[in-house]
Amino acid sequence: MPLGNGDIAANVWTEPDGDILCYLAKNDAWDHLGRLIKVGRIRISLKPDLFDSGDFKQSLSLEDASIVISNGTTTIKLWCDAHWPRLVVEVKSDEPCEVRVKLDKWRTKPRELTGQELHSANGIQGSDIPLIAMPDQLGPKQRGAVAWYQRNESSIWSSVLDLQSLSGEESKTSDPLINRTFGGYIQGDGFKNKGRDGLSIRKATEASFSITLHCAQTESVENWLEQIKNRAGSIAPAAIADAWRDHQSWWSAFWNRSHIQIESRGEDGGHSEKISQQLAWHRFMVACAGRGEFPVKFNGGLFTADWPIEGETFDADYRRWGGGYWWQNTRLIYWSLLARGDYEMLRPLFRMYLDMLPIAEHRSKTWFDHGGVFFPETQYFWGTHLPSNYGWDRTDREPKDVENRYIRHCWISGLELVALLLETFEHTQDKALLNNELLPIARAVLKFYALHYPHDSSGRLRIHPSQALETWWETTNPMPEVAGLHYLLPRLLMLPDDALTVSDLGAWRALSARLPQLPMGKRHGKLTLLAAADHEVEPHNYENPELYAIFPFRLFGIGRPDLELASNTYDQRLFADTGSWRQDAIQAALLGHAEQAAYYVGKNYTEGHHPEIRFPGFWGPNFDWVPDFDHGSIGQIAIQAMLVQTVDSRIYLFPAWPSNRWDVSFRLHLPEKTVVDCKLADGKIIHLEVTPAERKQQIVVLLDQDPAQAADLPFTFPE
Repeated sequence: MPLGNGDIAANVWTEPDGDILCYLAKNDAWDHLGRLIKVGRIRISLKPDLFDSGDFKQSLSLEDASIVISNGTTTIKLWCDAHWPRLVVEVKSDEPCEVRVKLDKWRTKPRELTGQELHSANGIQGSDIPLIAMPDQLGPKQRGAVAWYQRNESSIWSSVLDLQSLSGEESKTSDPLINRTFGGYIQGDGFKNKGRDGLSIRKATEASFSITLHCAQTESVENWLEQIKNRAGSIAPAAIADAWRDHQSWWSAFWNRSHIQIESRGEDGGHSEKISQQLAWHRFMVACAGRGEFPVKFNGGLFTADWPIEGETFDADYRRWGGGYWWQNTRLIYWSLLARGDYEMLRPLFRMYLDMLPIAEHRSKTWFDHGGVFFPETQYFWGTHLPSNYGWDRTDREPKDVENRYIRHCWISGLELVALLLETFEHTQDKALLNNELLPIARAVLKFYALHYPHDSSGRLRIHPSQALETWWETTNPMPEVAGLHYLLPRLLMLPDDALTVSDLGAWRALSARLPQLPMGKRHGKLTLLAAADHEVEPHNYENPELYAIFPFRLFGIGRPDLELASNTYDQRLFADTGSWRQDAIQAALLGHAEQAAYYVGKNYTEGHHPEIRFPGFWGPNFDWVPDFDHGSIGQIAIQAMLVQTVDSRIYLFPAWPSNRWDVSFRLHLPEKTVVDCKLADGKIIHLEVTPAERKQQIVVLLDQDPAQAADLPFTFPE
């Protein structure tokens, strides 16, 4: 079962011998190979053990983010403090018992990664760099406490920069891995040392201990040990009780911020109960992993484990696709946050890309001799390509020559990041976000497009060489880029006048005048959007780039022009399916295809789960790993779009909702700091509250209405 506070997390389970084990993770525990690995594993033992009685129960409470394990006599409560990087464990027993806690080391010596396990170091395999997983180290013995750590005595960072011709002061960055030290500190009120690696307390009816996690780049291990000892703070019962109240308060505010509860109207409920559960579980796991320094890893987040998956049964540090960030997968987690109002969890993503700007600008100047930035599809958190994708052998290659053709010119992340920033600003009206994050990134990304591509004979941009996602490798004017530019520029030019400079207005108006037309053509006798103005015959992956004009760049859809054109395109897409990162459910919802959207969401939340992984919210592995955060994010975004969509100032309620099958209660967040609280029962709206009140006049109810007529329907706030 999962626990977390956004920065630290734990996988918690009970062994057949009654011991409780926890894998501990932290959002910034990057090892010297650029892998996000576990901080450690702890083992909690009790005498008598938990199976001494037959009334065993282990339960996860989403309400207060705690796990309670009990046998009717002894109860153990575990929770990751919402405000501090520590796991707290509280034990209560009707009879005196012994409680032990120890570091359960499995990383005991240096170990070379070989074979399939090299995939956990994806990005640096195939190099001369020794791919060695390092052991945990115990800190000096101290009374009533146990400390352990890993410290990066080496780093791949400089080798990666050298390979990509990005060394030198121009990058304005420093090694983020070297001397990074991470580990834990166990302490408990009344506990005494039990060997070097554990603590125990005897004849206790009440006991509590904590495991504080800490990561920092320090001059020495001693500095780090002093830091974590200071951070551990008080473990006195009164202090724990106060922390628990604050912890409950944070989670209460989180759950009250938004909700979606779906109920069946009959036997053909379409898995409504399962969908409601999965929406809550997915949001919970994102909250458990999404408030740290770095974005959530799509391929397992902080919940990787030694899963029993054939051919990939490795330790808990293993994850497919390694430690890099893959934009097409990462972005889906963050689009799902907006309607929930979970804006603070978007900040790690924005901060990471903002921090990349110096090295990205240095790359553009070094590789192409012009300004602006692009962001690779696959990259380390400091902004460089993964070396195995970039190519280790540089013989007869220029710095700009990227070997892996799946991502060679896949640069759509910059435009979509700006779209996500814009949407976040429209929701929050946060001027600091606008001035400090949105505009600096938008200026840099759009400058790259203005400078990088030549003109065609009509004076418009000719985006070539280029590719349409990972599917079409040789393209001219691919739909994602062209749609992104058409979508972003008018919205950027409408930002508050006091935020835009004369240079912004001039550059963006000039770029707008040079945009190529959206790729269109006839297929099977019907006009459709195309993946690109021109591309090769054979696809290389299973994406539908032409549908990027529907999501994430919402040029087409309900309440917008040419809905029939967009629907024709959707109906004739080459790759129709759902699961993991496939986004058909979202596009169906945005086009008003209620039954198809509901079918895909139901399929997502009832399939794609490994039979031997017990917690039902741990989807995967699918294409990614376990848990697969894309799988849950797609369903989350689709359901939100089925319930409510906005176009300009209009708010469309139930634009793609199967009201003949599902009732629903929801509270969701919209642009202009708007919150909609609604309840639908028996196909009728029985409660609707809109904040601020003046936004009521912009409601259009689309229940039982033709989505194609949405733009012409009157405002209809039901009294």
